[in-house]
Amino acid sequence: MRAKLPRVSIVIPVYNCRYVHEAIESALNQTYPNVEVIVVDDGSTEHKELVTPYMDQIRYIPKINGGTATALNTGIVHATGDYFAWLSSDDEFVPQKVEQQLDFMLRRNLSFSHSAYSYINHLSEEIGEVYPELGTRAEMVKTLLIGCPINGCTVMLDMKVFEKVGLFSPVFRYANDYEMWLRVLPHYDLDIINKPLVRYRVHDDMGTFKHHEAIEIEKQMIQALHRTSLLSLI
Repeated sequence: MRAKLPRVSIVIPVYNCRYVHEAIESALNQTYPNVEVIVVDDGSTEHKELVTPYMDQIRYIPKINGGTATALNTGIVHATGDYFAWLSSDDEFVPQKVEQQLDFMLRRNLSFSHSAYSYINHLSEEIGEVYPELGTRAEMVKTLLIGCPINGCTVMLDMKVFEKVGLFSPVFRYANDYEMWLRVLPHYDLDIINKPLVRYRVHDDMGTFKHHEAIEIEKQMIQALHRTSLLSLI
């Protein structure tokens, strides 16, 4: 008898995003057969009609606006998968993303992985690629205590990780992904599949531009919070 394929839950938090239909399409078009797509609407007032055509193919969960961390946590709580993948509503997965990354993790017995990614513009045209280099575990810790080279949408996690370290912290409205990776790292090895499996969109409305100062303040708070535990890994 064939072993049951692990299920991967793709969680898409959305708030007033004009690209959300492209994100959903990319999640639904995965080559891996056992995927569930969960769209968590964080109180949108615009572009909700873009989700309507997909209602019979996704799990749609509306909620009061609370920020990305609360939307991700809502999706995780409702997920039925064995693995978690986060897809921002303005980004896209390449069709082989789940299949290749899950195979990479299973072959290496990993619970935590990320990948390279490409940049796309507002027209979905590729304009560059990023191949993060974190080096040895000690070098990785030093790099992560300076900044976050890990693109959140390239990460795949075993769902058991959340049982160990908890969910995303809503205390950090903009850098909650960075805080999560620093919380996970002391307990799990991190490895990279060095292929661009995510198409990361650069556009005028992206939060990285709009909330740059707030992100930098949160990063400093996060580094102070986790510095002692991470330095103990070196």
